[in-house]
Amino acid sequence: MRQTNLTGESAEYLSAREELRQGEIELMRHRERVAELRRRLPLGPVVDDYAFEEGPADLRAGDEPVTTVRLSELFTRPGRELVVYHFMYGKRQTQPCPMCTMWIDGFNGIAHHVTRNVDFVVVAAADLPALRTYARSRHWTNLRLLSAGAGTFKRDLGSEDAEGNQDSTVSVFARDGDGATRHFYSVHPRMADDIDERGIDLLSPVWHLLDLTRQGRDDWYPAVSYE
Repeated sequence: MRQTNLTGESAEYLSAREELRQGEIELMRHRERVAELRRRLPLGPVVDDYAFEEGPADLRAGDEPVTTVRLSELFTRPGRELVVYHFMYGKRQTQPCPMCTMWIDGFNGIAHHVTRNVDFVVVAAADLPALRTYARSRHWTNLRLLSAGAGTFKRDLGSEDAEGNQDSTVSVFARDGDGATRHFYSVHPRMADDIDERGIDLLSPVWHLLDLTRQGRDDWYPAVSYE
């Protein structure tokens, strides 16, 4: 299959491009096999009905309208699963994580698509006014943002250690036939001792756009802002 209508492509280029195309097909099929393995996971244990703090977008320190919402209440209707992104912000992580910020920038843009199928929230250990202040600075207007700093949710799910150090994690929850909330799946950036910060790359298109180029992602790392 010809990839372009350009003329002048050498035989060497066409051969290498075909080898790459076959590799891309193999990768696509492998991703689908992995996704099938994930879908076939049995439901995990029943989890606590964790409490989170939630407030309006204009919440500032000292404001009163903070509400408590339970994990079970984050499911908006039957038959939907819940995806939680653990934001590295709060406790020992005194400044918002730049990489998490990049991911959440992207989530804000696609949330109205994702939430057609599943419920989606972002949870941080930061206190709610600080979280809302940062959200306003990033124009995160399409996301449900929650604080879990007062509870054990992030610690229990592996996105916080005993000293309060934070990690970015994605967790998925489902409800069983009895209505109990069960853990289904969690994934962390660190997949193994020799694989650092690659476990959730698929959640951001930035890396994959860079991988299309000759330079690739190289040693680039996201920042909260760029000069």
